[in-house]
Amino acid sequence: MSKVFAALGMSIDGFVAGSNARPDNPLGDGGTRIHEWIYGVETWRARQNIDGGQTNQDNDIVQENFARAGAYIMGRHMFAEGEVGWPDPPPFRAPVFVLTHTPRDPWDRQGGTTFTFVTEGIHSALDQARKAAGNKDVQISGGADTVRQFLADGLLDELQIHLAPLVLGAGVRLFDGVSPELGLMPTRVIGSPQVTHLTYQIGERGA
Repeated sequence: MSKVFAALGMSIDGFVAGSNARPDNPLGDGGTRIHEWIYGVETWRARQNIDGGQTNQDNDIVQENFARAGAYIMGRHMFAEGEVGWPDPPPFRAPVFVLTHTPRDPWDRQGGTTFTFVTEGIHSALDQARKAAGNKDVQISGGADTVRQFLADGLLDELQIHLAPLVLGAGVRLFDGVSPELGLMPTRVIGSPQVTHLTYQIGERGA
C-alpha cells in the first residue's frame, strides 16, 4: 500500500528554515546551510541539470525518495520560493499539487511536472495526489506549516528528518504547535559526516 511521507532538512536546534524566507531569500536567513549535504550528491545535481556529484549513502537516500514519489504536495510559500529558482525541467518529474487560496490554471513544465493549484484544502490535494501517484507514494514537500497540517489530521504515515549538525538560532520550527500526543517510532537511522537521516513511523503516543 502506498504511503504519505515528508522529508525535511532540519538544524540540530529544530529549525527547517531561517527567518525572513521569501522568493528572493529562499529558505530564509542561513536556511540553505541545513541542506549543504545534498548539494554535492549526484542524484540531486542531476535533477538540477548539473553534472557530477558524489555517489555515497546520502545520494542513495535522495535517489530512493525520488524513485518512490509518484506525486508531491507543497504549500504556496514553498512554491513561490522555488518557482523563481527551479530549472526546466523542475526536479520533481511528477505531478505537484500546490495548496493555495488563489485559483490558478495548471502550469505544465518539461519532464512530466505539472503544478496543479488546489484551493479546497489538504484532503482534496491528497485525493488528487494519490490518484496521480498510482502505486507510488505521495511526498509532502513542505513547508513546515503544510507538514503540520498533515500531522494534525493524521494523514502522514512517515516522517524523514535530515538532521544537519549546525545551530541555526532562529527561523521556522517544524514541531511548533504539534500535539504532544504525536508518536514517532524510529525505523531507520543512517549517519554520514554531513547529516544524519532519521526515519519515523507516525502514530499516536502509546499506540
